[in-house]
Amino acid sequence: RLCRWQKELYKALGVEKRPVEPTPLNEELVGEIERNYTERLRAALDTTEQEKRASYAAVDGLKKEVVESYPEDQPERRAMAKTCFDHLKEKIFRDDILNHRRRPDGRRFSEIRSIDCEIGWLPRTHGSALFTRGETQAMVTTTLGTKEDEQFMDDLEKGEVKRRFMLNYNFPPYSVGEVGRFGSPGRREIGHGALARRALEAVLPDDTVFPYTIRIVSDITESNGSSSMASVCGGALALMDAGVPLKSSVAGVAMGLVMEGNKYAILSDIAGAEDHYGDMDFKVTGTRDGITALQMDIKIAGVNAQIMAEALEQAKKGRLYILDIMGQTLDAPRAGISPYAPRIIKIKISPDKIRDVIGPGGKVIRALVEETGAKIDVEDDGTVSIATADSAAAEAAVNRIRGLTAEAEVGQTYVGTVSRIVDFGAFVEIFPGTDGLLHISEIADRRIRDVRDELKEGQQIMVKCIGKDGNKIKLSRKAVLRDENRQADAAANSHE
Repeated sequence: RLCRWQKELYKALGVEKRPVEPTPLNEELVGEIERNYTERLRAALDTTEQEKRASYAAVDGLKKEVVESYPEDQPERRAMAKTCFDHLKEKIFRDDILNHRRRPDGRRFSEIRSIDCEIGWLPRTHGSALFTRGETQAMVTTTLGTKEDEQFMDDLEKGEVKRRFMLNYNFPPYSVGEVGRFGSPGRREIGHGALARRALEAVLPDDTVFPYTIRIVSDITESNGSSSMASVCGGALALMDAGVPLKSSVAGVAMGLVMEGNKYAILSDIAGAEDHYGDMDFKVTGTRDGITALQMDIKIAGVNAQIMAEALEQAKKGRLYILDIMGQTLDAPRAGISPYAPRIIKIKISPDKIRDVIGPGGKVIRALVEETGAKIDVEDDGTVSIATADSAAAEAAVNRIRGLTAEAEVGQTYVGTVSRIVDFGAFVEIFPGTDGLLHISEIADRRIRDVRDELKEGQQIMVKCIGKDGNKIKLSRKAVLRDENRQADAAANSHE
């Protein structure tokens, strides 16, 4: 819908695209450079025996040599030499792929680069993984939070939306051997992060099963293609390391395509040069059972159904291969979460009791948070979430809330505190803030003249709930004494 709006706006404004005419190549110069430098350039591009950085350095050195072979007082010829050199670089790459069936690093078209997985190597985090594929590496961490940590977003159509799963992708300059400043996320970071988030979101447990807000951060430490797919694989491992009960593990692979006329080659797990000089970057993520996310960047007019089917089948084989290797490191989520992660306990209270937990102006719930150190969230349906890494604090918070929201049940016995004495009886607090009336006739199993002869304010006594009338609770001490006498008589008879 957004694309349609943009097209309508584009049409209404009558904007015309500026024509772009590519600079024509000097064929004489192209032929000269091809004759003199083709084999040396092919060797420089070969990464079977050298790393990416060494290959780049060799190519840059050769380019400098080509440019400097022309007179310094002919800047236009030097500029054309640069263009012709880049043209030759692309021509060699595509010729090797289509005619010699050879990739720059010597891999088969369907071959995945070597993979190494590590988990739990950052012990203080809730979950962590280091995923390395060839010269691409992602350092991924998982953090578990509470409902208060959910991300609030403004959607153009839906208004304010909440997101309980976030994935942040960081691509620092040093990952490709460059120097640059760290700023706000760019289009690359936002786009790759969104793809990885969609890939993993499909296998997350429902919040009723796992009531946590989840954040993944993927920091790319080195990159030579497919860093977003490394984020997906590392993200799945980090989630399982954190004890998130995923429905299934997820892996991703970036597919490439080189096509000229009727010739084409489909490449699995493309590296940087194959992405740059190829005609398609097709990312596929999924489980053993199916696909969770797709993204295609394409430089040609389109692909037919046959090519698409072949690419998806080849991607499936690559994905299953990667899942097998990931499974050797961790094949299922950990049984428990990290000791540093908050424990979330959910209890249910009557919606009518929410005001008792919140208190006037939030006074009661703030006091609970300060006393126990736990995060407490109350939903409109009466669901109370208590989050803390301290089990004692969690138990204290649960007991306090149960005390604030407990309701007397007819026939149940409670330990109460005499809070106030009146002529016709006494008021006994059986829960914090909840009093019941103990009538003078229910204080003892005999007639008494004055309540104060039997009870004192602050005294703790056993009472039984014998009736409820709306919010009024009727209590009896006499019923408790009778129950005790019956039990004593029964015990005595059994001994006889």
